[in-house]
Amino acid sequence: MNYSDSDELFPVVDEEGNEISIATRSVCHDGKSRLLHPVVHLHLFNSKGELFLQKRAMTKDLLPGYWDTSAGGHVSHGESIEEALKREVEEELGLSDIKYEFKIKYIWESQTERELVYSFAGRSDNNPVINKDEIDDGRFWLFTEIEENLGKGVFTPNFVFEFRMLFITSLNTIFS
Repeated sequence: MNYSDSDELFPVVDEEGNEISIATRSVCHDGKSRLLHPVVHLHLFNSKGELFLQKRAMTKDLLPGYWDTSAGGHVSHGESIEEALKREVEEELGLSDIKYEFKIKYIWESQTERELVYSFAGRSDNNPVINKDEIDDGRFWLFTEIEENLGKGVFTPNFVFEFRMLFITSLNTIFS
């Protein structure tokens, strides 16, 4: 089937992640339905401890031009969390076979949507090859550089929340 982006099918889930129905992207993002749907995020580190961030494409419907997690996106109907993560990393960064581990699951709410976020951390010294159809730019950042730019409107609110929750308290917990 060929769907337009707005007709892409997402699983609608309960707070534990169990699928309870399906809905289109446009319904999930209409700002009214508040249907909880799953997404994946990857925080990609190199061996120097730098974190790769992507600059969201100006064509994105939400937060164009903001810096965000290394890779991420919606889980499609019929797709597992791990399949979605691998697909997004390959689509956006051109990387496959990276080592990653699950970090946290939480609910993120914005004005337009409600997401069940599955967040992962991964490590690779291969240079990402960004997909210009997906993202405008990408590079590795030092933690001090990220911290200096917090609160300046550089990053997506979701990235700021997740960065503070996962990494600001202790760099030793990135990989357990």
